[in-house]
Amino acid sequence: MDLRLLIKLISKQDLRNFAVGIFVVIGGLALAGLTLYAHEANRSRLAAIAAGLSLIFILLILIFVIPPLAKKASREASQMNLPFEFTLGGSVMVVLVLVVGFSAWNTGNNLLFIVLSVMLAATTVGFVAGWLVLRKLDIRIRFPETIYAGEAVPIALEISNRKRLLPAFSIVAEVRGKERETVENADEVRDAFPNFIAERLLAAPHTNLTLDHISHIAPGGKVERQVSHVFARRGRFKISDFEVSTGFPFGFFRHRRRLAANEAEILIFPRRSSRNEDVEIRSTLGSREALKTRGSGDDLLFLRDYETADEIRRIDWKATARTQRITVREFAAETDARVRIFIGGFEPAEDLPPLRERIAGKATVHPAFEAAMSFAATLLSDLESAGVEFTVSVGDSDLPLAGSRSHLFACLSALALAETPNSFEPSWLEKRMADTSPNDVIVVLTSVRSGAEAAPATHSRAKTITF
Repeated sequence: MDLRLLIKLISKQDLRNFAVGIFVVIGGLALAGLTLYAHEANRSRLAAIAAGLSLIFILLILIFVIPPLAKKASREASQMNLPFEFTLGGSVMVVLVLVVGFSAWNTGNNLLFIVLSVMLAATTVGFVAGWLVLRKLDIRIRFPETIYAGEAVPIALEISNRKRLLPAFSIVAEVRGKERETVENADEVRDAFPNFIAERLLAAPHTNLTLDHISHIAPGGKVERQVSHVFARRGRFKISDFEVSTGFPFGFFRHRRRLAANEAEILIFPRRSSRNEDVEIRSTLGSREALKTRGSGDDLLFLRDYETADEIRRIDWKATARTQRITVREFAAETDARVRIFIGGFEPAEDLPPLRERIAGKATVHPAFEAAMSFAATLLSDLESAGVEFTVSVGDSDLPLAGSRSHLFACLSALALAETPNSFEPSWLEKRMADTSPNDVIVVLTSVRSGAEAAPATHSRAKTITF
């Protein structure tokens, strides 16, 4: 086990919280013991001083120990299928119950016992009421077919309450899923820790997408909402289940209930953005070029003798009169301009998030590469609308030329799943140019550094765009 890597996983704030927590807890226990000793020894003044100091230490615990622990516990509990969790108010309530209970037992004061009974009764009623609210709830969610990063996505949400007598109050609907299976760019963890520890650290956390908060659902009724959500970045989101939760009635507990969902993978296409080069590229696509093959174009390819299967309208009467033989015209075939988009030549991202943040789920962002993805997504949509055949090559994807709507989704899916570059391959463009033809329009999206070297000088219809 690499201790230096282990130190990277511990922040200065963690060490500070640990030291403060140990100090106040040990100090509080010592003062509690001193109070008990002074009470047994009938030293009332010492007992009063120790009790006052104990209250101060309890206040320090409530300020410095409970909130960080509650925050971390809540984050860990959200990854586990627990039926409930304590809120900050619930944690404070538990501490107060312990303090009042200890004081009542220590002093024998009946008023404190009454206060303790009321607090326990409120906690019990709040727990049972929250549990009843979430029973027999069903949820359905429908996502649209196309989702682009940075754009509001309309989501159809429907929650049904199958209880006949009891309504549901203060329901929060969420969908849970993962953006990836493992943490990216964390090979050093696999090398430094045993497999069972590395797998635990590198397992990507679940992400909760909060959809809506429903204040009331009548018994036997249902609520339908049209909500919107904005995905910040491209990629995939694999839905694992739904979650409904409530803090009703007092907010001491957050009850949650996981509802099974059909596993589905949502693809978030790159953010759409346009540049001046987009207009320039589309302006060249209206041209049609003649091929050196027979077809139905307008350019004359050659003349030949008439055959019985030929159409009369193709006879060249002037050539027939000149040669005294029936002669027909053969025209060259035409083809629309086809667009091939090549993306590559980007160096690895320089500023990786700290290892601790990557394990927490923060992804690496390559600004230039993401800008290229956005430009390609916009250009592909424009090409499909114009009826032009197109394809895109990024990473290991190798898609054929086509111009259909389904092919557009296939290309956008390849862009959505393209991994952030982690190495630089100088000869990446030579491999892509092997299958091109002179009639293809080549669009090269690359980094500024390799832009000057990326343009294929031998190709007459190539354009390089740098980011």
